[in-house]
This record gives sequence, C-alpha cells and structure tokens, in this order.
Amino acid sequence: MKVAILATLFSELGYYRATTAQVAKRANISQPYVFRFFATKEQLLLAAIEVSWTRVIESFRKIVETAPSETLEEELIQEYEGIQMKYQNEMFLQLQAQSIREEAIQETMRDGFKQVREMVLMAFYNAGIVNPEERTMLFLARGMLCNVAVAIQMPELMKQ
Repeated sequence: MKVAILATLFSELGYYRATTAQVAKRANISQPYVFRFFATKEQLLLAAIEVSWTRVIESFRKIVETAPSETLEEELIQEYEGIQMKYQNEMFLQLQAQSIREEAIQETMRDGFKQVREMVLMAFYNAGIVNPEERTMLFLARGMLCNVAVAIQMPELMKQ
C-alpha cells in the first residue's frame, strides 16, 4: 500500500477521524486486505510516519556527506524546503502526530527528531559551525515553523 495514500488521508481528515474503511477505499482494496498488513489504524499511521522520517533522514544524510562546510546549513534548509513542498502531506502528518498521545506514535516522533538532531548536530560540529548546539536547535525550530507556515498558509513566517 502506498504511504502517500495514508499520508494524504490522515493529513486531510486527521488520525482520529480517518477510518480503515476510508483507507481501503482510497487504496482500491478491501478493508480486510488492509488488516492483512496492518493490524490496527495506529500501525497504518506509524508506517506513514516512519516513511516520512526516513525520507528526511536519507535526504539530509546525502547533503551532510557531500556539502561543503560553508554551505552545509543552507543546503540542508533548501533540501527540507524541497521535501516539504514535494511531500507536503507527509510533513502535515508529522505536524499532527506531534500532538497524538499514543505512546507508539510519540516514540516514533521522538526517534525521528532524535535522528535528525544528532545528524545535524554532528554535521555542524564537523563543519566547524560556531555554536553548533544552538544552530541545530534553530535549524529544527525553523523546520517546525515552516511546517506551521505551510499548514496555515502563512508563507511570510518562512521569510528571513
């Protein structure tokens, strides 16, 4: 099942309003077939969240491995902006998932943020960026603000 279908449905309706019947209909499969692969709706959401984090992490890893130190931060920002535009529903899904209190979802969100933070922090240290801890925090905060700006259609929040 394509994660794009899950991300779109959950981002449009929200986790609590979306049903497995709606997932099945969007995917053009039967509801029992959905349950063959995912025992619960939570597992559907977790799969979509994990794919979205993997996309960000793999994209950032390529930048970290190839970008010169002097352009590293800017290239990471540009990469995230590209991901955000191309995979907007996945970013909306992450934004929503931050407020869902189920432990498995919280753990998946923590793990994604932790991996991104550690990668960016180490890259900033290795690049000799001044105040790497603060720059990492600001980088992550900017990404969150960009997600909010896109979600509420307020692009001026993203301007420097």
